[in-house]
Amino acid sequence: MEESMMEIVPRLEKRTPYVALASSIATLLGLLGTIMGLIQAFTAVANANPAEKADLLSASISVAMNTTAFGLMVAIPLLIIHAILTSKTGDIVDSLEMATVKALNVFSRRAKRMAEATVAA
Repeated sequence: MEESMMEIVPRLEKRTPYVALASSIATLLGLLGTIMGLIQAFTAVANANPAEKADLLSASISVAMNTTAFGLMVAIPLLIIHAILTSKTGDIVDSLEMATVKALNVFSRRAKRMAEATVAA
């Protein structure tokens, strides 16, 4: 029974960490977009005509904030999905372990009864 559990549990938990990884990547990509947008904003301010500075600056900051927002919009649901999958996987593993213990108890009780019946006969 333990051998079967050792085969089943890794299959259940195999791909769950990829959801957390995708969430982390989304967050980091949002941060990267923010940094790139801010770099673009400062470069635009340094090299632009005074009349264009405000427009270039606001457009660059808009890019920075949008990438942050989109990164978080992807990361937050993925974190929730990861928590749900981890919880469900844990519940399944716990129920399998409980079923294993119950089955072993049934077998040991039967073996004990058979041994007592053999000694009594």
